[in-house]
Amino acid sequence: MNARRLRKLEPYLLLLPSVIYLIFFFAWPMIRGFGLIFRTEEGQWTLRYVQRMVNDVSFLPALRTTLLYVVVLIPIQFVVALTMALLVTGGIRASGLLIYFYSIPIAVSDLAAGIVWFSIFTERGYLNTVLQGLGLLDKPFIFLNPQTPWPVFAVVLAEVWRATSIVFVILVAGLQGIPKEYFEAAEVFGANWLTRLWRVTLPMLRPSIQVALLLRTILAFNVFGVVLTLTGEGVRVLAAESYKWYRSYRNPSIAAAYAGVIMLLAMSVGAVYLRTLRVQEAERM
Repeated sequence: MNARRLRKLEPYLLLLPSVIYLIFFFAWPMIRGFGLIFRTEEGQWTLRYVQRMVNDVSFLPALRTTLLYVVVLIPIQFVVALTMALLVTGGIRASGLLIYFYSIPIAVSDLAAGIVWFSIFTERGYLNTVLQGLGLLDKPFIFLNPQTPWPVFAVVLAEVWRATSIVFVILVAGLQGIPKEYFEAAEVFGANWLTRLWRVTLPMLRPSIQVALLLRTILAFNVFGVVLTLTGEGVRVLAAESYKWYRSYRNPSIAAAYAGVIMLLAMSVGAVYLRTLRVQEAERM
């Protein structure tokens, strides 16, 4: 009898360490964060910090830029990662070397990536040196001028280089889990490459796509290190504003309000992914 009860409790016991971890390192800090947003130091409930955040001159520019990065980065990174994943799983030679090459940026932190790309785009950086050497420029061009769209473009390029590999690794794992019999059957029935991609590969890859998009979108909403290193305060994003209010202005409540906006946006987009890319049990069988 005891052994039977233990077997029934076994799944919950296995989940218990993860639940404890989530409670202490996610749920409790989140509750404390919302406490900072909606409660004063005297313990009274208030919307004062939220109103101050919304009225902050940097809030709307930071919100627009963050949403712009998400809208631009995610489709580009997904298409690039899917293309790379199809290449390395397509049976070409040296595919293992390509996987290693494409995965290198995973080991590079966002701060280090920002420094690398700053050395490319700065006034006396590699890009200006090459363009002047080719005779295309008479004098250095200020790519990181905050009055132009170039800083935003530089951040997008740096993030595409740095974080596409995360999506790539997840998609490669998903592609390797698709049985080859499905592709062979589709080929027997006369399906060309595009039809097999649309009718077989993408539907079977949906769980991996869901995970990849969820993870990458959450990270995109938290873009910070690359922006700070490349542009300083020339480009405003929500994560940088949260850091500024906590570090420079010593106001953890406004910083928590910015962090709350990031969390709500990420959760909203995540809910859309879970809804639109939902995989029914019948489709898995």
